[in-house]
Amino acid sequence: MKKTMLAASMLLMGSVAMAQSQDWKSYSYVEAQGGLQLTSTNAPMDKLITPTAALSFGHYFTPVVGARLHVNAWESKSGFAGLDKYYKWNYVTPDLDLMVNLSNLFGSNQSRALNVILLGGVGLNYAWGNDELKDLSVAPQLIPLAWDDDRLSHNLRAGLRLETNQSKPLGLSLELNANSLDDRFNSKINDADDWQFTAMLGVSYRFGYKGKKQVHVPVTREIEESVWEEVPVKQMVKEKRPVVKEVPVKLHKEVFYAIRISDNVDPSVIQREVADFMKKNPSSKVMIVGYADKGTGNARLNQMYAQKRAETFKNDLVEKHGCNADMIIIDSKGDTVQPFPEDNDKNRCVIIDAEGKTQQTEYEEVEVEKTVMQKVEKKVKRTITE
Repeated sequence: MKKTMLAASMLLMGSVAMAQSQDWKSYSYVEAQGGLQLTSTNAPMDKLITPTAALSFGHYFTPVVGARLHVNAWESKSGFAGLDKYYKWNYVTPDLDLMVNLSNLFGSNQSRALNVILLGGVGLNYAWGNDELKDLSVAPQLIPLAWDDDRLSHNLRAGLRLETNQSKPLGLSLELNANSLDDRFNSKINDADDWQFTAMLGVSYRFGYKGKKQVHVPVTREIEESVWEEVPVKQMVKEKRPVVKEVPVKLHKEVFYAIRISDNVDPSVIQREVADFMKKNPSSKVMIVGYADKGTGNARLNQMYAQKRAETFKNDLVEKHGCNADMIIIDSKGDTVQPFPEDNDKNRCVIIDAEGKTQQTEYEEVEVEKTVMQKVEKKVKRTITE
């Protein structure tokens, strides 16, 4: 069997070497792997999974054919499903594997992202540390199936790898393989080889030249691309503009007097309010009307008192507060008009009514034409060399 595999390997290596470019050179790598393993037996698989690790050194003779020395080790697990009892032991498996890069065998693009690699190999398996089985409390007839201290057996392997581009110094891989071992590897006898299945992720570092040398030939071509430019564009935009409007304003005030002491009344607070109104509204007109109560005196005297009250209020506005006399109109109603018929004494009064207009600023939204800068896409052609 070994002679047949060796002959097939030499034939494959020779044929591939002739098919590949003479620029390709061999390279070596070292890889560390870790994952899970399962040793098959008549027990639930989820109870038999254990960790595994591996270290290997490999070499590719051609883009297709390579070989590696692979050492896989850690622990394995088996058990008796009917008794729900399980046990572990340690193992190490050194193998010499042949690797065939199927991606390079059937394709010429060596810069692809992933390579599919078929592998097969032979080696030995050394197991030890089987004390857990010997300590189990099981039927006596099962105990003789266990090897006592250690066990050395053969190992035959077949598997499949996925690994990243071989032209990079660092590589990642996923490897699945099946190992056929001697019958008593799992401490049971069933007249058939025991099987161990592994799934591992690996990280490798590659030494030397790793692919066909590429000769760059400059290529000149014309491409069309978009260029954005800012250009002035006229458009209608909305904006708010101030508008000054005249609005009417009014003022109404009343000053009341005590009988026979009208000269002593101090209406200065109201006078200041009227004066401020006149100054803020220069176009205003002020009407001051004097009144007298009907319950006191007679019509002639009341007319005189009412007239004097209106004149005094006007004079104070002009002399004390600097108001424009031309803006003021006075009148006297005497006792002919009673603005407060329900209260006789309140009719001894002066009533001031002022009207004017003031300017008020409001904002109106209008549309105006403006020139704004706007980005416009233009197509340009240029020549590039790759």
